[in-house]
Amino acid sequence: MKIAVVGGGPAGLYLSVLLKRQDPAHEITVYERNAAGSTYGWGVTYWAGLLDRLRAGDPESAAAVADASVTWTDGLAIVRDERTVHRGDAGFGIGRRRMLGLLADRAAALGVDVRHEHPVDGPDAPELDGADLIVAADGVHSALREAHPGHYGTAFTTGRNPYIWLGTTKVFDSFSFAFKETDHGWIWCYAYGFSGERSTCVVECAPDTWTGLGLDTMGEGDCLALLEKLFHDLLDGHPLIGRDRGTEPAQWLRFRTLTTRTWHQGTTVLLGDAAHTTHYSIGAGTTLALEDALALAAALRAHPDDLETALTTYGKRRRAELLSAQSAARLSARWYENLPRYMDLEPERMFALLGQRHSPLLPYVPPQLYYRLDRAAGRLEALRRLKRWLGPRVARAVHRG
Repeated sequence: MKIAVVGGGPAGLYLSVLLKRQDPAHEITVYERNAAGSTYGWGVTYWAGLLDRLRAGDPESAAAVADASVTWTDGLAIVRDERTVHRGDAGFGIGRRRMLGLLADRAAALGVDVRHEHPVDGPDAPELDGADLIVAADGVHSALREAHPGHYGTAFTTGRNPYIWLGTTKVFDSFSFAFKETDHGWIWCYAYGFSGERSTCVVECAPDTWTGLGLDTMGEGDCLALLEKLFHDLLDGHPLIGRDRGTEPAQWLRFRTLTTRTWHQGTTVLLGDAAHTTHYSIGAGTTLALEDALALAAALRAHPDDLETALTTYGKRRRAELLSAQSAARLSARWYENLPRYMDLEPERMFALLGQRHSPLLPYVPPQLYYRLDRAAGRLEALRRLKRWLGPRVARAVHRG
């Protein structure tokens, strides 16, 4: 097939790798509007399960991504000025620019034509003429999708809290949180390493805190200085890094959750953020985009002679698989939007409920009660596991006696 991939993010590049491996005769071109090496964001997170799936899809790029990643197992929270640590599963961070470079190099090595600084602004672009398959991997503002929003059932929901995506020279060895109370309410930060030199920091607060602190009108330089002061114990004297906007307002955003009803029209199919977004607080955006690529490649492999069936199968599968992640993201965003509800707890208990923020029951159960019930349930489960382990052994001992 002749395949045009519009968008050179992780999903579009990885799909081109998968499809070229499935059939080297495919003629695949990736069109990316930005220059090579230029990208928004700092680092992305993922967990071990994704690496297993990437190894199955393309062992070479999976190994390159793993080698370029940093890892952590602990979670650290600073609440007011008190630190608490929780043990957890292994997490990974990698610079977004680094990941894109690795995937672009792998695609090019397989014979994919990757063209940077080459925007495709709509379905009538000449670059798409003659393509058997057009992949809209052009992000949340997808020009290909927005040409037919009614068909795709595009819907946006805008979150309440403003947030800003920053970097720092502080290299975190754990996934770290800091929650600071100000005269205008709470402000908090999530931080994680993505290389040996840099980490990502995402700062969020309620609208009243944002305006009360003057963050809505501050130039970026003043904004970073204030945030460095507020989170001094998290940063250990390291600076925050923005986008070099100087006296221009800092780039605060409100998260837009995108959903779509259907994922293809004719020979055009949506991929990654062009089809869906999930709140950044669950750290799953890149993972879900790469899983889209794996699912689309699998559907095309299973139905090589029936594109309509392949694209329909892909869309149905991924929409069903995304339900749990989308639910978790909504609940996670709501937890932060209702943060004061949890901040009278002891820091250790608050941190425990932070890990439970995907629970659909938590918003409706008093936090102290929920914590005690969760602890009791955990002890009961431990006893059940012990009984399951002891049962056969006791039976064998009785039998031998």
